[in-house]
Amino acid sequence: METNGYPSKQYAQPTKRYVQVMNLKDDHELIRRYREAHDPEHFWREIGNGIKQVGILEMEIYISSNHLVMIVDAPLDFKWDEAMAHLATLPRQAEWEQHVAQFQDCSVQATSDEKWQMAERIFKIY
Repeated sequence: METNGYPSKQYAQPTKRYVQVMNLKDDHELIRRYREAHDPEHFWREIGNGIKQVGILEMEIYISSNHLVMIVDAPLDFKWDEAMAHLATLPRQAEWEQHVAQFQDCSVQATSDEKWQMAERIFKIY
């Protein structure tokens, strides 16, 4: 586990951040396979391309036990609902959602918006 922190990318434009949470099924083997699906060797290139195509600048997923936190940085004019609707139509996206659904603690038929719950920021220091 990284204890020195993770570098953040700097952008020439102002950005905004979205934070979402989700749980995986509490099963060691399924969690291992979910991690594997997201490692550089196994992650589907088309999914990463689609994320960038809809305007997301940076996306990170953090895990603690079976709890996930996803952080998304995007330009100030980014429209989440429109971008996610567009992302859902891109190559292999539906297949990817079906693939990762086997690890996630939610309905297999759930859309990405139904799986990932938007978190509310309650504190900040700048």
